[in-house]
Amino acid sequence: MVLTRRSAEKLFKYLDMYEALRDLIPAINESCSKDSGCELSSEISVAANRIGEAAVYIFCDLENSIKGDASKTPVPGGAVHPLTRYVMNYLKYTCEYKDTLEQIFKKNKTLVRTVSLAKSDGPKDKQSSTNNNETAGNESSPFAVQLMTVVELLDENLDAKSKLYKDPSLRYVFLMNNGRYILQKIKGSSEILELVGDTWYRMRSTVVRQYHKNYQRETWGKVLHCLGHEGLQVNSGKVQKQVLKERFKNFSMLFDEIHKTQSTWVVSDDQLQSELRVSVSAVVIPAYRSFLGRFRHYLDSGRPEKYIKYQPEDVETLIEGLFDGNSSSMGRKRT
Repeated sequence: MVLTRRSAEKLFKYLDMYEALRDLIPAINESCSKDSGCELSSEISVAANRIGEAAVYIFCDLENSIKGDASKTPVPGGAVHPLTRYVMNYLKYTCEYKDTLEQIFKKNKTLVRTVSLAKSDGPKDKQSSTNNNETAGNESSPFAVQLMTVVELLDENLDAKSKLYKDPSLRYVFLMNNGRYILQKIKGSSEILELVGDTWYRMRSTVVRQYHKNYQRETWGKVLHCLGHEGLQVNSGKVQKQVLKERFKNFSMLFDEIHKTQSTWVVSDDQLQSELRVSVSAVVIPAYRSFLGRFRHYLDSGRPEKYIKYQPEDVETLIEGLFDGNSSSMGRKRT
């Protein structure tokens, strides 16, 4: 990434120096004579302002870092992207200097407008650009505007990265993982939450929930179709056993394929992982249990085990194995 860890640390050092010089000026004015105090405090003020300008450049360069991350290799298993971790942790630590940065950005509005890439070719994402939060439109908070620009650029970058996945279901898992990570980081920082605003946070939560719905429809729609009653009975009401056998076989085949694939996918947030499993179980297991209870006896005269591979309890157990990934290599507990 363009913005290195060393650059980030430099920003914090600059902010520490800015605060030290800023807080020194009143003490100098009180302890020194009028002429000497004014001259010295003026020099210190100039130095502080230059340090503040440097801080603006460094923070705004985060836009370059995000735009420059154009990797064409998808993260295995749809896990949280390193860029997401980097940017959100960077914002978390930066916002510990929130009051100072607010002061610096207000002093340097013109510089911010000049430096920020967003003023000329910023994020075009339809959700980000149309769903402005209450803070981003506040002209008295240029730092909040810049922070929102960074978050929107990250969102745009992740949306582009999601398209690297050929499997639409995995794409939604990737968007869910990264969306949830961003929300968790914001929720865990009162400073960031104050800057983005409750309205924006609620809207982004809704977007992540929609990813969840899209995943469920994309993945499990075909499975549930196997459990539908349409086409099983002829006009006389008699069940067509051959069609029924195919339905059970197709259910098992699709379920096996999904389990084999999605048990390697990664959902590192325990709550999200649990929510996904519970929602899948709530849709699939009752439908399968009902279908099995209604139609199994039509196959009892033959070899039902040839077509009925799973009991509902087996399905539930296998669903609990989804999204485990490889915890040793994926670093499930990273922050």
